[in-house]
Amino acid sequence: MALVLVDGENVRRSLWPNLARDELERLAAAWGEREGHDVRVVWEPADDRIAAESEALAAAGTPFWVATSDRGLRARIRGAERLVGGGSFARGLRP
Repeated sequence: MALVLVDGENVRRSLWPNLARDELERLAAAWGEREGHDVRVVWEPADDRIAAESEALAAAGTPFWVATSDRGLRARIRGAERLVGGGSFARGLRP
């Protein structure tokens, strides 16, 4: 099991039509339950929060993934088991 940090705005805008915030929250929670992961959707200001949290998780040895297509954010992430593109993550949320 991993903690999955989701860049909320990035992921919800990765599909057309865009996902509504509440829909992303609901789909991500259901996906986490099905897949056995804890999911945390992070809203603004997501980049700094996700970067700081990922640094703390890596230092603690906690397994985590990050879902974002933001290249700048992806470059700041160290120690993630997996980096998932926003569109790929969003498309995989529905059973």
